[in-house]
Amino acid sequence: MSVEEKSLPPKLPKSYRLESKPHKFCPGCGHGSVLRAIAESIDELGIQDKVVYGCDIGCSLLSWDFFNVDSVQAHHGRTTPVITGIKRANPEVIGIAYMGDGGGYAIGSQHLVNAANRNEKITVFLVNNANYGMTGGQMAPTTLPSQKTETSPYGRDVELTGQPFLGPEMVAAITSEGAYVARGTVSNYIQMKKYVKKALENQMAGKGFSFVEILAGCPTNWRTDAKSTWSYIENDMANYFKVGEYKVPAKEE
Repeated sequence: MSVEEKSLPPKLPKSYRLESKPHKFCPGCGHGSVLRAIAESIDELGIQDKVVYGCDIGCSLLSWDFFNVDSVQAHHGRTTPVITGIKRANPEVIGIAYMGDGGGYAIGSQHLVNAANRNEKITVFLVNNANYGMTGGQMAPTTLPSQKTETSPYGRDVELTGQPFLGPEMVAAITSEGAYVARGTVSNYIQMKKYVKKALENQMAGKGFSFVEILAGCPTNWRTDAKSTWSYIENDMANYFKVGEYKVPAKEE
């Protein structure tokens, strides 16, 4: 490799806001991979000037200036209705609501349920890292059975707190025809990006609600090294949260 090749800058998505790079997420966090997949999809679809990006409180808050697109940061759990309102006011917008499992499945669950039930023509990306990452690693709706967190130091007891929340399964069940629903994982970037892109394409086609959950690591709060983090995502999480497409609109003849 020549000196010139070594000095080449990394190839970054056009829709990145370069002033905010490198990003602010912890080492090993899955948000960076998910956000890159979104950025690459925006570039490939040529929709940068149409996107309105909304992010939640929590770790997803750190993405407020991630893209060079119109952005809004909502109160915790309120990103879905904010993007819904923007989309209804201007149907030409490509509305993206980005959140964590707490924002989508805890305080924001009522908004997710009703937006899905109404088949709002927006796209929701939800990162599932099985804990409340920003506030110290407390138990979240997606914390696995027996998983230890700051508020479940002996492991999650499902007899007391219920089973981990299965978001895509629920959304697929309550949405109308035209919705797109999937679950991806940062451990398979190519597949995850395919789901992300299809969710955006579904909104562009005006078919219905689009929802993608992505399994991601949180080594800071899991207290895991790189190998253990990857194993937890690919084995423990993927065994409970099944990766795949849950609802795909029928192709037009």
